[in-house]
Amino acid sequence: MSDTEKNPSRSKERTPFLRWLRNSFLTGIVVATPVTVTIWLIVVFVGFVDGVIKPLIPDQYNPDTYLPFGIPGLGVLIAVVALIILGALAANFFGRSLIAIGERIVNSLPLVRNVYGALKQLMETILSNTQSSFKEVVLVEYPTKGLWAVAFVSASGRGPMKAHIGDDVIGLFVPTTPNPTSGFLLFTKKSNTIPLDLTVEEAAKLIISFGLVTPDRLPPEARNGLPPEALGEPVQAKAKPKARRNVKKAVAEAEAAKKNAD
Repeated sequence: MSDTEKNPSRSKERTPFLRWLRNSFLTGIVVATPVTVTIWLIVVFVGFVDGVIKPLIPDQYNPDTYLPFGIPGLGVLIAVVALIILGALAANFFGRSLIAIGERIVNSLPLVRNVYGALKQLMETILSNTQSSFKEVVLVEYPTKGLWAVAFVSASGRGPMKAHIGDDVIGLFVPTTPNPTSGFLLFTKKSNTIPLDLTVEEAAKLIISFGLVTPDRLPPEARNGLPPEALGEPVQAKAKPKARRNVKKAVAEAEAAKKNAD
């Protein structure tokens, strides 16, 4: 017979310790995984940019040629400065004239003009502060009746979409899980969607995590009727009746003493 069969209490004593080891290990994975992945992505991005920018620097100006070690992030810094200078030049009249000449040259090339035009329109839409794209999260019945998918409102329908579907047509981007950068473009009436009390960031986390990460806050309609302590809000302490009577008595005595003094 084994020791555990001879002494069952010993196995019971080991169980909490093994459970503690397992929970600690899983907690360590949960804490370390996002930090490790974030650091790895930063290192890969910085290395990629440095590998592209540093070879373009002349040897007499490249610190890596006369230093015994490389400077990580130098290419990223140079790229940021170059983009700032390019943006400043494009904002004045001279820069706009050069860009217009370059665009005329690009538009004369059959294949390049299509790629350039699509990328330019995409970047202007994403970076523009006046656009309302990807500002609202909705539910849409897709791909079949009874199934609902999380979608982002990309824009209001215009042109032929509006003529064929209706005035309240909107464009929806339905991302895939766990990669939200790919998905499907749908056009439907706004009345066919259900708005969600979620931000774009919360919806993206929901999609990337296979639905495991959901916001812990309640929508406004669900908060009605709930006590403050259930919502995590500070609760004002109510004065006890006896304490209120003592306060009233003290105020009355103070007023009487003031009248007697007068």
